[in-house]
Amino acid sequence: MGRQLTIVFILGLVTSVAEAQFLVSDARLESARADGEWLTHGGDYAETRYSTLDQITRDNVARLGLAWSVEVGSQDGDQEATPLVADGVLYSTTTWSVTFAVDLRTHELKWIWDPGAPRGREMGGPRYCCGPVNRGPALWGDKVYVGIIDGRLAALNAETGAVEWIVKTTPYDDRYSITGAPRVVDGKVVIGNGGGDAGARGFVTAYDAETGEQVWRAYTVPGNPALGFESKAMEQAAETWSGEWWEPGGGGTAWDAFAYDPELRLLYVGTGNGGPWNRDLRSPDGGDNLYLASIMALDVETGELVWHYQTTPGESWDYTAVQQMILTDLVIDGEERQVIMQAPKNGFFYVLDRATGEFISAAPISRLNWASGIDAAGRPIVRPEARYGTDPVVLHPGPRGAHNWHPMSFNPETGLVYIPGQDNSFTYRADLSQSLGIVFGGRGRGRGGQAPSAPPVTPPFIGAVPPENEPGFLVAWDPIAQEERWRLTYETRENSGTLTTAGGLVFHGTARGEFAAHDALTGELLWEAQLLPTIASPVTYEIDGTQYVSVMAGTPNNDPPGRLFTFALDGEMPLPAAP
Repeated sequence: MGRQLTIVFILGLVTSVAEAQFLVSDARLESARADGEWLTHGGDYAETRYSTLDQITRDNVARLGLAWSVEVGSQDGDQEATPLVADGVLYSTTTWSVTFAVDLRTHELKWIWDPGAPRGREMGGPRYCCGPVNRGPALWGDKVYVGIIDGRLAALNAETGAVEWIVKTTPYDDRYSITGAPRVVDGKVVIGNGGGDAGARGFVTAYDAETGEQVWRAYTVPGNPALGFESKAMEQAAETWSGEWWEPGGGGTAWDAFAYDPELRLLYVGTGNGGPWNRDLRSPDGGDNLYLASIMALDVETGELVWHYQTTPGESWDYTAVQQMILTDLVIDGEERQVIMQAPKNGFFYVLDRATGEFISAAPISRLNWASGIDAAGRPIVRPEARYGTDPVVLHPGPRGAHNWHPMSFNPETGLVYIPGQDNSFTYRADLSQSLGIVFGGRGRGRGGQAPSAPPVTPPFIGAVPPENEPGFLVAWDPIAQEERWRLTYETRENSGTLTTAGGLVFHGTARGEFAAHDALTGELLWEAQLLPTIASPVTYEIDGTQYVSVMAGTPNNDPPGRLFTFALDGEMPLPAAP
């Protein structure tokens, strides 16, 4: 059997080994792709999840085998973290924001830190949406940064795991939680939070990476006008809302996606759904409700809004825009453009000018029926039936989204974006008897309130229709032509994040635990291993001349419950028995 190191959940446990050199600078983060490490969540500031390593290729990937594995445990949630690698050490997180480090030469655990977050509502914990998951840490200087489920942000000594500082980033309010990975840009740790479904008001905060002092805070939706607006952007946003939207909170939480352009000095923030979902409740006279379901480009020094683009104006369907954003340069109509690309929940793939926010193009990556297309100005053409009332309407996609938090990747050699998605629907119906203070308030799930007077309406579809009973997919998308180059379908909905490499490969996993390598040009299956159900997001790196691929997998129902798997060419360790 492979090496097994059980990470025990003990409050405040920290063990360490000898001191070593460790310094992750802004310059090193900018060059992260080229040096065989994985220093930030998306692999680089542009969040491409592309590696220049090419030891593992189309021609030899069939020799890939397990080099070693570490049991990491999993309490009450899935493994969702992207590991980071620097100076021969891997840093990652598991559920309840527990953070650990592994020496990549000895495969021994260096240290583990448990933040002691309350385990459940009865213990004072937050109302998180989808389990006490954590999507990974950040690195800078000699520190590891982790967002904690109860709204704290911690800086740990990278060598020992000792706490350097902790700040409370959210109000003492159980509506707020943190499940996303922080980013460090321009010497600042940036963190958002969740809670839009529970009535939270969204914001993003930047802290000095060395001291933990707050540098700036940018809100994503306006608050009570009687209390004054925090910025010009919030004053302008308030003109797109009506009623007393601040009472239920508004939503717009930035719970996952960030990207950064160090030349433009712009931090890109993806924002979430409305709280409550139903716009008729939070903004009874309509309006776009800025900056819900938007990309916000912020000045990295001040947090001031430079430009915005709203993917879903008047959001009412949980169509968040917190999904990963990728920065690159594309030649479009003979002109090289600096672009930002996103596939948010609403089912369209967007290409925008990342300097100005100008809309360039959009097209559906899956079948959808809430809109009939995108107009020349970049606004969705929303079908009248989609503005649901007390009678039900079946819309595609549903709240799971055509693309959720699972990261996509971009390979500059193939020019393709690899998107893990899903086909799904939901029956929306306004339930005006619901309280604004409860999760999902005011939109109904086909229960409670007055019974519908008519059967559900299903508007006509646009976009690709998947085979019956195969709702999950992996699509290779051409962002210039706005069309797919190949598509694979799966029986399971939730799929892992993707990784693409200069070796011509795309790594991807499924909810059933299949972890595979595909030809990046054709989608051909070249290698596969059976891991644990629910695979997170893979990374690749080089240690002592050998390229490795690591990925976390597991759910609370597994036995063992969670594991970090590491593969290399000619790896000979047997895989643990699958549950």
